Amino acid sequence: MSQLDANVIPVSRSKLDVRKLSSLAMLTALTYLAMLLSKILPQVMFLQMEIKSVVVAICGFLFGPVSAAAVSIVVALIELFTVSDTGIMGCIMNALAACAFACPAAFVYRKVHTRKGAVIGLSVGVVTLVGVMLLWNYLITPIYMEVERPVVAAMLPTLFLPFNLVKGGLNMALTLLLYKPVVGALRKARLAPESQTTAGASGRINAGFLMFSLALLITFVFLLLVLAEKV
Repeated sequence: MSQLDANVIPVSRSKLDVRKLSSLAMLTALTYLAMLLSKILPQVMFLQMEIKSVVVAICGFLFGPVSAAAVSIVVALIELFTVSDTGIMGCIMNALAACAFACPAAFVYRKVHTRKGAVIGLSVGVVTLVGVMLLWNYLITPIYMEVERPVVAAMLPTLFLPFNLVKGGLNMALTLLLYKPVVGALRKARLAPESQTTAGASGRINAGFLMFSLALLITFVFLLLVLAEKV
């Protein structure tokens, strides 16, 4: 390796590291903002609908599941020390929910880097979110809410299952709709890596894919409103 090559490689890596850190910092700020905006969404009893996992999933699609987990944990900690009223239990639950949705989605999307891969990955994320949160609520909610475990067990199929399914579906639809605009803005600012696929590089949104995403969003918004009315 020449002296010129030895000098260029560390500089390039340094630039890439700074760019990635800048991107992660911006996505962390957007995730926190999304968390604050979630406060105006309808609540289902004591359960808060959140959309911050959308930004975390976009982060995972760009930089992988480890980065998505890091953003989830950092934002949960910042929330704990700023606006949270649920304490350490809420902090753990918030980080766990975001990771359960975004990390599997990012892992699958890295393996299948297409629109189909994104849909499959996000679907896996929804299933993982529902499973993890059902288990978490069964184990922790009796302690947190100071109620008997059989009471919580009875709420799993009637409250926690539909709530987390609607929450995951809503986050999936929003991720599919917002990924292109958010990533496009980051790429224009040179804060995100360029797409490795022809479809991604073109920046065009397939009309059928857009209609599918909008239909998914409308469906889960409607289900959220129905669930909020019934409970």
